[in-house]
Amino acid sequence: MVRMSADERRESVIRAAITEFARSGYNGTSTEAIARRVGVSQPYLFRLFTNKQAIFLAASSRCLADTRRVFEGAAEGLEGEEALQAMAAAYQQLIAGDPEKLMMQMQMYVAVAAAESAGDHEFGQQVRAGWLELWDAVHLGLGADVNETTTFLAYGMLINVLVSLGFPGDHRMWSGFHLASPEKT
Repeated sequence: MVRMSADERRESVIRAAITEFARSGYNGTSTEAIARRVGVSQPYLFRLFTNKQAIFLAASSRCLADTRRVFEGAAEGLEGEEALQAMAAAYQQLIAGDPEKLMMQMQMYVAVAAAESAGDHEFGQQVRAGWLELWDAVHLGLGADVNETTTFLAYGMLINVLVSLGFPGDHRMWSGFHLASPEKT
């Protein structure tokens, strides 16, 4: 049996944390559940990460970075409407193919809002930094047009809400959307 390096274990913890936090949220997820999913002890988990918050922030950072890379890859070499349609289609594929990414995003927003209301502003600063990098990637992909960026992300957030709430694709809530056609995905 090959032993994993600490970096490989950290990576497996981040993947497990995304799954656990996506399903149960920050407060509802125990570090025991994450350690069990990875197959390590809690003491070992805390050798890799200082605390539960550090694990959550690493999982949040990864989720946002993965989404940012999807947008960057989709828009590479494209401009204008082609870039917009490619990024929209890539995001549709991302959340359809890996629903935990969407669930983790939603849990990030809840965790930051809860921390902010409790007076913990540092927690949100790190998540906001990752979201700003995501915004910048979309902004550059759409030709640095603020209106296009804002509209694209606004549509994306509405899509997140409708998917999270379980509205089927043929529901009237989707009727006003101008999404990438399935043939392009």
